Amino acid sequence: MYELLIACFLGILCGAITGFVPGIHVNTAGAIVFASSTFLLEFVSIEFLCVFLTTMSIAHAMIEFVPSMLLGVPEEGTVLSILPGHKMVLEGRSKEAIRIVSIGGFGAIIVTILLLPIFAIVLPPVQGVIKPYTWIILLVVSVYLIYKFSVDKRTLFWSGLLFILSGILGWVMLQTPISSGLSLMCMFTGLFGISTILFSLNDNSSIPHQNKFYDLHLDKDMLKGIFAGGTAGAILGFLPGFGPAQGSVIAQELSGGSENDNTKNFLTSISGLNTSDTLFSLVCIYLIGNPRSGIAVYISYFIETFTVNHLLVFSFASLIAVSMSLVLCLKLGDSFSKLMEGIDYKKMSIGVIILMIAILYIFVIIYNGPILYLTLTLLTSTGLGLLPHYVGVGKSHLMGVLILPAMIIYFTMFM
Repeated sequence: MYELLIACFLGILCGAITGFVPGIHVNTAGAIVFASSTFLLEFVSIEFLCVFLTTMSIAHAMIEFVPSMLLGVPEEGTVLSILPGHKMVLEGRSKEAIRIVSIGGFGAIIVTILLLPIFAIVLPPVQGVIKPYTWIILLVVSVYLIYKFSVDKRTLFWSGLLFILSGILGWVMLQTPISSGLSLMCMFTGLFGISTILFSLNDNSSIPHQNKFYDLHLDKDMLKGIFAGGTAGAILGFLPGFGPAQGSVIAQELSGGSENDNTKNFLTSISGLNTSDTLFSLVCIYLIGNPRSGIAVYISYFIETFTVNHLLVFSFASLIAVSMSLVLCLKLGDSFSKLMEGIDYKKMSIGVIILMIAILYIFVIIYNGPILYLTLTLLTSTGLGLLPHYVGVGKSHLMGVLILPAMIIYFTMFM
């Protein structure tokens, strides 16, 4: 028992580091642990490593919102939070934003655990029925959301065009021999990271004073966002073509808003989805035998027969991780936002862009990626990421970069 508690604390510590340092993905840390497992298992048990990976992924999912919002650094599960989070920072409301995503992430884990009995009954039979029709569901949901968030024919045109163009970019990149992780990192850096920061340079030359006082209440909108995030994490189990980023679009629809109308509701649902999906990816190993994340895949290799006892241990570990990560997220976020006050915004933004590019090219070198090809991809995705700002539509439509390839894959798989 004490061994597993130690694993929890070590996992939370590592998750805080991977979540707070821009460009480091939790799957990268998980891959290192998995590659070193033969050596590590001489000193610790399989359960120790699995609990470590679980709590690390939960802590990462919570804390990665801090650099995403304050610096504009994208990850798959946080890309849609960058623009509204950035707006709140430039309004001096960083402490409020940090608390919104913290409460959303914490609450959604609770919702997911409470709904586990329902998932256990409903998910397995439904999964087998809808899988051949996944591409149709993706298409219908995507068309509906494009229409839903368009205010006139002009925005409808641009929304659809951006969805298709980003989808073509994603399909082309994912068909290359370049590793999918490197391709996604390159595209997300341009679509949601560099482009967002470049556009924000037009607004402020310095970080405004961050208000120490904030009026934040757990109202109906936040509760709706928490439930939407937790529920959307479960819906990903029904839609195997969806990941956290695409599920974010579902979450914002379930919560009844977008980043342009109810920021509190939107951020709560997005952060809730990110953490609930992390736990639900493990739940899917038990329910349908299908790990839905890199960390879940590693755990499935460690544990040949995933039992209800494993599920209970991981759920308990997730509660510990999300509780401690809530405190860490608040403390780290508040300290970092205070540190940012008075810093020249343009210089800091340029520094962040350079850091993001440097990290990208470090991974390009490590994985022997084609530098010129990926440079062209980065420039293309950055240009595409700037378009929504200038034509007045939401950047969520750029999630076509993953949704359209998923449609094609599932169409060809079952047709």
